[in-house]
Amino acid sequence: MAQLSFSVDIAAPPDRVAAFFVPQRMVYWYGRDISAEFELLGGTADFAMGQKVRITGKMGRREISMTAVVTRFHPGQALEWQFKDAHGVRGAQAWDLEPTAEGGTHVQMRDVYSFPSRLGAFFDKIFMRYAVARRDRLWLGYLKQIAERS
Repeated sequence: MAQLSFSVDIAAPPDRVAAFFVPQRMVYWYGRDISAEFELLGGTADFAMGQKVRITGKMGRREISMTAVVTRFHPGQALEWQFKDAHGVRGAQAWDLEPTAEGGTHVQMRDVYSFPSRLGAFFDKIFMRYAVARRDRLWLGYLKQIAERS
């Protein structure tokens, strides 16, 4: 099981950063490199506890999909979901937003996941963990860029 944690300080107030933690705007930073699309099952417009979210995108010619269930949501403060992708990878992702003394926002991201087989776990230790860490840092960088620019 991989347990990754990253943080970024953003020179923007928490309410501005929180504006990018809604389904309509998360695509600007989360999954931007795969042109992710969010679909909230049940027809709601915002995240809520127990809400199912389908996230799809394309990496090259390959279709990527993941279904997540929101397990913690406090608007403007925290978002967490548990997920399972089409390859059987399971895990959770969480983001916590905290105001800084300088008027900015500290964003903490946690990514915990596991592969369904021993071969997958081996592959993760050798290759995937580094790719996931790089991707998570990239996505936090996108969030920082758009929140500070807004």
